[in-house]
Amino acid sequence: MPDSTATCNLSSTGAGIARGANGERLDHLFIVDVVEQGSRVLDLGCGRGTLLKLLVDRKGVRGTGVEIVEEKVYDAVGKGLSVYHGDIDEGLSDYPAGMFDYVILSQTLQQARETVLVMQEALRVAHYLIVSLPNFAHWNARLQLMFKGRAPVTKSLPYQWYDTPNIHSVSIQDFYVFAREHHIDIVRAFYVGGRGRVGFWPNLRAQHGVFVLRHADDV
Repeated sequence: MPDSTATCNLSSTGAGIARGANGERLDHLFIVDVVEQGSRVLDLGCGRGTLLKLLVDRKGVRGTGVEIVEEKVYDAVGKGLSVYHGDIDEGLSDYPAGMFDYVILSQTLQQARETVLVMQEALRVAHYLIVSLPNFAHWNARLQLMFKGRAPVTKSLPYQWYDTPNIHSVSIQDFYVFAREHHIDIVRAFYVGGRGRVGFWPNLRAQHGVFVLRHADDV
């Protein structure tokens, strides 16, 4: 894979994601492992810049962030990061095609209004797109719907129906179908449960999924 740079736009929470021995989120560690040294990275919805900072420190990426919440932009800039205030639902017209090695949407895509536009723009400006998202088909959420008949509240989906920032309820299986229908290749996938990595039945057992993507035409 090529190199990377990072950007942030919407606000991501990453609630309930299992962590490694040093306290870093497992989805972040997977992304750091995937991104090549010295890459150009755009992190959309970078929040306070936690992931972007990891990439800069450990992989020496040339990173940029886009974030919609001004307070979080200030926090990220305070970490020495290049982060801008912006709304990714408006597109990425300021960036030419192929400008980045990676675009990252970490716990961001389910909050975007213009899902298809965001994905298309991300794949236009980068060779690879990395997406992480919560799995709304996790067994705990299914049981709550079945036996309580209410919108589920779990560690990975900690909001009530009326205050959730998640606009879209997407499962891991939904994302595979979406990728196939929009001619997007899933190069690698990583699934995270409450206690660590999930190896089988991810649509039932994983709380979060992480996907490395590229446009099928680039194969």
